[in-house]
Amino acid sequence: MKDENKIKLFLVDDDALFLKSLEIEFMEHADFSIETYATGELCVANLSKNPDAIILDYQLDGVDKTAMNGIETLDKIKDFNPDIPVVMLSSQDKIEVAIKCMHHKAFDYVVKSETAFMRLQKIIPTIFRYKKMEKELSWYMDRM
Repeated sequence: MKDENKIKLFLVDDDALFLKSLEIEFMEHADFSIETYATGELCVANLSKNPDAIILDYQLDGVDKTAMNGIETLDKIKDFNPDIPVVMLSSQDKIEVAIKCMHHKAFDYVVKSETAFMRLQKIIPTIFRYKKMEKELSWYMDRM
């Protein structure tokens, strides 16, 4: 499949090992064009590449304590293009963190665990079904 037909997915996490394993999982199980970033700043700097979806770590300050955190990065992504779906990842299994992410317009929230990739595998197709429904509804509403 040509790259322009693939879903362009940005993976953003400061945990190099987790980031690499996530990249490998996606490459083995689906036909994606994947770009990985260790910081929110790098992700934001590359938004002009128009990702179809972004999987973003909540913390992002494990290597550099002054780096943007996931919420700040999410806000900048939404400022750039509010239609880019962002799935937040975190090792924190706290409802308050999930709610905070959703208030900042994350598409979903996934806890880093042994089932995280399976959850992400289900969420990504849901994103595109949802986007397709939005387009169809918009088309319908324009004709009314």
